[in-house]
Amino acid sequence: DKADSTRNALNVLQRFKFLFNLPLNIERNIQKGDYDVVINDYEKAKSLFGKTEVQVFKKYYAEVETRIEDLRELLLAKLLETPSTLHDQKRYIRYLSDLHALGDPAWQCIGAQHRWILQLMHSCKEGYVQDLKGAPGLHSPMLDLDNDTRPLVLGHLSQTASLKRGSSFQSGRDDTWRYKTPHRVAFVEKLTKLVLSQLPNFWKLWISYVNGSLFSETAEKSGQIERSKNVRQRQNDFKKMIQEVMQCLVKLIRGALLPLSIPECGVRQYGGWEVKSELSGQWLAHVIQTIRLTYESLTALEIPNDMLQTIQDLILDLRVRCVMVTLQHTAEEIKRLAEKEDWIVDNEGLTSLPCQFEQCIVHSLQSLKGVLECKPGEASVFQQPKTQEEVCQLSISIMQVVCKSTDALKPEINLSIDVSSPDLFGSIHEDFSLTSEQRLLIVLSNCCYLERHTFLNIVEHFEKHNFQGIEKITQVSMASLKELDQRLFETYIELKADPIVGSLEPGIYAGYFDWKDCLPPTGKRTSEGRGVGEWDRPVMGSKEGTYCMVHWVLYTTNESSSLTSETGDVLYGD
Repeated sequence: DKADSTRNALNVLQRFKFLFNLPLNIERNIQKGDYDVVINDYEKAKSLFGKTEVQVFKKYYAEVETRIEDLRELLLAKLLETPSTLHDQKRYIRYLSDLHALGDPAWQCIGAQHRWILQLMHSCKEGYVQDLKGAPGLHSPMLDLDNDTRPLVLGHLSQTASLKRGSSFQSGRDDTWRYKTPHRVAFVEKLTKLVLSQLPNFWKLWISYVNGSLFSETAEKSGQIERSKNVRQRQNDFKKMIQEVMQCLVKLIRGALLPLSIPECGVRQYGGWEVKSELSGQWLAHVIQTIRLTYESLTALEIPNDMLQTIQDLILDLRVRCVMVTLQHTAEEIKRLAEKEDWIVDNEGLTSLPCQFEQCIVHSLQSLKGVLECKPGEASVFQQPKTQEEVCQLSISIMQVVCKSTDALKPEINLSIDVSSPDLFGSIHEDFSLTSEQRLLIVLSNCCYLERHTFLNIVEHFEKHNFQGIEKITQVSMASLKELDQRLFETYIELKADPIVGSLEPGIYAGYFDWKDCLPPTGKRTSEGRGVGEWDRPVMGSKEGTYCMVHWVLYTTNESSSLTSETGDVLYGD
């Protein structure tokens, strides 16, 4: 009996060694990472011994369940670990689904990825802000836009941006380019690259969650029905997540480039750059191109447009700001051009300054060509009346700066110069020390050319780039130019007339005549009938050299008895 009992026990051990060895095998396979083997063994054990009443089997099966529960916790921890790839996320979700994990691990993973992306974005901003405050002007590893261990799912962004950046700003993309890149521009590039490296996987994870491809095909039908209910309930939650990521991206960029558009409550979270100088229009145009490419890449993921509207609003605000800054810098550049006047006159009596004015403005407008151009889905820069008015005023101010710069070249008038010299321009090419009159004539000549050619060409370029208020720009600009021309001409006339007046003026007061020294006139007689009335010669003063001007009136009547009069002046003197 004892032998039979032993043999029966050995037979049971041999027959059910799968169950008895399963706890140890599960531990070993988990250590090796063979989760598929563990799941298959667990499914087999569950089907054989899940409802057993044999105490020995129940005891060993409980050990299996304990280890499977530990495996669920391990897989969930790996699933929520960041950073991780989409492939690993899907694999762990399938494992947890096959192991019938409680809750919704896939949704937990989506939530963890959402928090991770937001954390990365804020950490990126803090890193650049600290780098700017700690060692301004020095190169930091964070500024290396190519130094990113996370692969770009949409790598064409960085390639396109690099090509455009190289063609727009540098003849070749070398290491010195990074040193010249402003911190805020480098931050925007890094931030957009970061979002494009994380958001596509995040979006694809959600799509897989919606269509059920995240879960195992062997999952229970009831579980699939339950997940479909969760999807419908969580669509709004996921939409809020995407919108939060987009809003964070936009606010961080606004905090760096458009700090005044950030509410005071968000300045600390999204701002803090504390930079005094504003980016040039050239760098703003480059940032706009980067954000446009980001928008195109996100659109390629088939993210709904309403979720990306905040990015479109940001692009429009940056385009408007770029136009404003470019026009302001153009006015400043024109001021500097006037300071470099060389006074070298060509065959037409002009210096190179009018052409330089025109080239400066045309070049600035050309740099705005891509900014003013509307990409698909974008609104016109000039759609807002306020923007139209501001751009119109800036355009007028540019034209007025040209007038002021030309007026500033007007020389100081020196009345002691000899204006009777016939050689007015003969010495210009021999000696560059021009007289005041020569400089004034040159300025007058330039002013005339500005009115007849330069201003008309500039206004035509404004119209070509769809600037609004062209009539107002033309009217105000021409009025300012004509006023300048009249003022310069009057100055020239004054310059020519003053020496003549100065030579005549002493003779006007010769003799020191004073009316107080003269006696009142006497001997007046009136006319009778149709006779003639006249003034007798007044009594003159006794001083030698005294003169007296007498005004006379002659009254006559003609045949029709109508009265007419004639007047005149007679100078009496010794």
